Amino acid sequence: MSLPSSIRISSHPCLQAKLSLLRSQSTTTRETRTLVTEISTILGVEAFATGLKANKSGTDKTPLGIEYETQGIENDVAIVPILRSGLGMVDAINDLLPTSVPIYHLGLFRERVTLQPVEYYNNLPFQRPSTATSPSAPNTAAASIAVLLDPIIATGATAEAAIHLLREWGVQKVVMISVLGSEGGVRRAVDAWPEGVEMWLGAVDKQCNERGMIVPGLGDIGDRLFVAIGK
Repeated sequence: MSLPSSIRISSHPCLQAKLSLLRSQSTTTRETRTLVTEISTILGVEAFATGLKANKSGTDKTPLGIEYETQGIENDVAIVPILRSGLGMVDAINDLLPTSVPIYHLGLFRERVTLQPVEYYNNLPFQRPSTATSPSAPNTAAASIAVLLDPIIATGATAEAAIHLLREWGVQKVVMISVLGSEGGVRRAVDAWPEGVEMWLGAVDKQCNERGMIVPGLGDIGDRLFVAIGK
């Protein structure tokens, strides 16, 4: 399939083998959590290799007393999981970064009939524009890069809404990491902000069914991760 260049599908053989295991109906909850973590780690390594930059952060000494120049991450990064299934990716992505970064949460679910996103939680540290605030006023609280996490991009409506919220917050770039997406869903998400979104996925399936589930897909990943049926 032909997709925009901002959509990157991993060709890592270990990831593809793990994704095959994740698709199976016989995979247990414990195995599902482990596989999502491991796939997220591989995707995070690939995304950060091109999306982040190192810089000189100072000096230190080795155990032999030899001074060396230390390296840090130049970019101001925040991790933003979409509740609830995005929580299954947080530890893997957070552990890749050399220092602690803010973790904000967006709560969005798909309404059953319309399949449109409903926002029920948002702890991004910003205030929406009001009559007393200029919509164009800069938001100094925003990170330069938001790493948006959601294992599944099905219809793309939830990812699209999350990207709009992050852009409104004031980020310069969204790096979205997902285990699996549908072709139409990933196109819709990227089209929400073509010049500002970079997407990294384990695989892309062709379509969704009438219930908005990716086929062949891997089922409801939130239910599989948490053994709890969602909305």
